[in-house]
Amino acid sequence: MQERTDRRFPQSVFRHGEEPDPRFSLANERTFLAWIRTSLALLAAGVALEALKLPIEPGFRLAAASVFAFLGLLAAFQAWVGWARTERALRRSRALPGPAIGAVLVVGLIIAMGLLLAGTLL
Repeated sequence: MQERTDRRFPQSVFRHGEEPDPRFSLANERTFLAWIRTSLALLAAGVALEALKLPIEPGFRLAAASVFAFLGLLAAFQAWVGWARTERALRRSRALPGPAIGAVLVVGLIIAMGLLLAGTLL
């Protein structure tokens, strides 16, 4: 079993601790995939805002699309970092970490929705 863990990527995760219960690792992977779905949805929202002819002021529409695209990239980053931090914690039998940038995503969504609302009302 040791040979297998030596070849898995990323080494910064798999070289530490003991192999956790597979159910926990699989749940961690499902959470990773949920973050990836969120990332894709945010990126799609940014693209859709620019691709569709919506009755929103162009400057506000571009700003909101940019915020959505940035949040999509940030969510993908959270997916990777969150997966690695949680897997390390599982392997070391430590408490699980919370989302590192959850608050930033919430504030970003509020800003993007505010831009859309302002662009619609003007």
